Amino acid sequence: MAFIRKRRLERELYSKERFSLLLLNLEEYYFEQHTANHIINKGCRDERKFRGSLKICSKSIIFEPDDNVQPIIKIPLRDCISIKAPEDNEASNPFTRDTSGGISVVCNQVFLIKERNIIAPYKTVRGRTEHLFQLDVAGKVGDVVQTLHQLYRASCLDKMGDQAAMITAILQSRLARTSFDKNRFQSISETLHMECKAEMVTPLVTNPGHVCVTDANLYFQPLNGYPKPVVQITLQNVRRIYKRRHGLMPLGLEVFCTENDLCSDIYLKFYNYQDRDELYFFIATYIENHITEHTAESYMLQWQRGHISNYQYLLHLNNLADRSCNDLSQYPVFPWIIADYSSSVLDLTKPETFRDLSKPIGALNKERLGRLLTRYQEMPEPKFMYGSHYSSPGYVLFYLVRVAPEYMLCLQNGKFDHADRMFNSLAETWKNCLDGATDFKELIPEFYESDSSFLVNNLKLDLGKRQGGKMVEDVELPPWASGPDDFLQKSQEALESQYVSEHLHEWIDIIFGYKQKGSEAVTAHNVFHPLTYEGGVDLNSIMDPNEKVALLTQILEFGQTPKQLFTTPHPRRIVPKLRSLSRTSSHAVSIAESPVSPNEESFEDLTEESITLAWNNIAKLKLEEQYKIHKEAITGIAVTCNGSSVFTTSQDSTLKMFSKESKTIQRSVSFSNMALSSCLILPGDTTVISSSWDNHIYFYSIAFGRQQDILMGHDDAVSKICWRDGCLYSASWDSTVKVWHCVLGETSSNKKHHFELLAELEHDVSVNTIDLNAANTLLASGTKEGTITVWDISTATVLHQLPCHSGTVFDVAFSPDSRHLLSAGEDCCFKVIDVQTGMLISSVTAEEPQSCFPESPLHLR
Repeated sequence: MAFIRKRRLERELYSKERFSLLLLNLEEYYFEQHTANHIINKGCRDERKFRGSLKICSKSIIFEPDDNVQPIIKIPLRDCISIKAPEDNEASNPFTRDTSGGISVVCNQVFLIKERNIIAPYKTVRGRTEHLFQLDVAGKVGDVVQTLHQLYRASCLDKMGDQAAMITAILQSRLARTSFDKNRFQSISETLHMECKAEMVTPLVTNPGHVCVTDANLYFQPLNGYPKPVVQITLQNVRRIYKRRHGLMPLGLEVFCTENDLCSDIYLKFYNYQDRDELYFFIATYIENHITEHTAESYMLQWQRGHISNYQYLLHLNNLADRSCNDLSQYPVFPWIIADYSSSVLDLTKPETFRDLSKPIGALNKERLGRLLTRYQEMPEPKFMYGSHYSSPGYVLFYLVRVAPEYMLCLQNGKFDHADRMFNSLAETWKNCLDGATDFKELIPEFYESDSSFLVNNLKLDLGKRQGGKMVEDVELPPWASGPDDFLQKSQEALESQYVSEHLHEWIDIIFGYKQKGSEAVTAHNVFHPLTYEGGVDLNSIMDPNEKVALLTQILEFGQTPKQLFTTPHPRRIVPKLRSLSRTSSHAVSIAESPVSPNEESFEDLTEESITLAWNNIAKLKLEEQYKIHKEAITGIAVTCNGSSVFTTSQDSTLKMFSKESKTIQRSVSFSNMALSSCLILPGDTTVISSSWDNHIYFYSIAFGRQQDILMGHDDAVSKICWRDGCLYSASWDSTVKVWHCVLGETSSNKKHHFELLAELEHDVSVNTIDLNAANTLLASGTKEGTITVWDISTATVLHQLPCHSGTVFDVAFSPDSRHLLSAGEDCCFKVIDVQTGMLISSVTAEEPQSCFPESPLHLR
């Protein structure tokens, strides 16, 4: 899962550093660092000096020794008694003898962290102690002391809101005095579009700095230079961008360079929505021709028809509902599926093996629900049934403590939870979710992924001893699992099982749908505290800063309900018999590459056309007859109206006429020594038009058996031609599609044709094929890079640009009603696309690439 992969990557990149932002308190900022020495027992016989880095944070002073054996020292500013630099008249001060650049910090409490580089609960040292820090740059002492005095005054304020306001003022002052370093641009030719202040969001912490976007890159430069001086993302690599709620405010923006992953490349929180929206608009405009935006409804349609797995669908819904692995208060939520944790064999054919997906966790136990409803009825407004949420930072880290212990320590002030309350056993956890008075948690995506490290104590953490004397080690698995990997594999199989596919829509109604709010939520026993819902509170309307901070802290720690995606009942999956999905195909394969092929029932009732013509059942295509009539690949096929003759073109540079009746070649014509790329027959079956790699288009008379005319209209090979209502459409490797009005000459009098260029549709890359719909209103073009573009011919504008194939698109064809588009590519795939939505409906892989269709693809049997 994204969280685990991200943690592993961070450990690899910064393995030599013990400091991280997780050592800070929640809502704390890391401002600056200075190379320094920590001097212990100055002037005494046992004086010791440790070299390291002094870090100035908004609520604490942190010293990280270079020696990993020594602990990191964290001094809360609120526990400081004095912070001062040496004074010249203090002869007795130890700094006055041989130390310059010194700062004395006297406090009554310190925390010792990661001693011997071991992740463990913080050690607390209470009592008055003095810490002497000698900066390498003595001239900075005055500024550092002044900063610490400001932050100390903020920490001493009684009310949290006043503290937050003063720290925010200090932060904004620092940001205002700095700007993005333009020397960090990747190229001197980059053009600056906008620059603003923002914070980079990672789980539990944010890091302030400057955002800069140019015509080529998005940059973030942390104010403190941590963990690296600049984060850079190439705009050309961006695939998705989403506006996010952060802290209940519409200030977040998440950028992805991947198609199907919850792990984003950067998550930014802005200080005002205008900056967020401007950056979003710029990047979205930049990438709008490279990606296809998907809605919850389009993903729903794909899931209904069996083209994405249950796992993939839940990932997409979480993403659209503002769930992010960078925000633990809005972490992706997945359902408990299995209800049997005692059997030796997991039977996925028995309904009783599964949890009832039509009810929230809190309603699964009737006795507990009865008690909760009694309390609910007696409760004054605003009423809620459950005192805790099904997803919160604490629950996420409950599951992930073995791979993310530092996050747990950050959330719980340097402590792990009590050993008996840890994630010790699947069976115990499920039982507590059923019976516990305040435990209603669902699961996280990791339970349906392939990385089992969160179930194993690979880090050898000391997580405490349970009441029975047993140490907390690996998670105890159910008897039907032979090990962690087997447990995850069986969980994946359960998620993709027939039962879950038939009932998953019911759980979606509760979490993302119409049963999330209002009277339907009450009926479904699905009512949580009103502050957890989007729009439940308007923070801008709260003027008291202390009330605002307290409310925000409460909500973020309690958890948040996903954004509502559906307001009507979610339809059930229409595929009655699902193919069993492998671990890879269920989770890691993109939509365009989904291996799920539709069977006979897959598109039942999809359209009336599918019943009579089986347009969607392309999996049923089978070979009837086969003839070898060319020496090289066939590039075009055209059939006469009466079906008696078939004209073909080939890369062997010939146009051939094949008789279906006699099964013989009746004509073979060569116009040049270059390959022919396509052919078509004009109405009346009198003329064949062929396109060639020599940049020309040839007109051939069937009746007279000779070349009639030549059109020289492109600067590179002509790849495909179409004819409709007196107009010729030609595609070329010169990256254009041209529309010609043609007045045909008389063959008998050798009168030449007349051609007039009406329009030119420009592409970024070579165009390999085109097709027109029956109404002559849409044109589809396929490129050498696998992209299909649907054009509105009347306005010459792009309706969809879809990355469909991995490699060249060999041919495209509209269905008779223009609702669907069939394509064949170099990747051996046949694909069907919904023209209105741009959604992939079906994909079938052939044994070898199919280079072209007949004029009507429905002639295929």
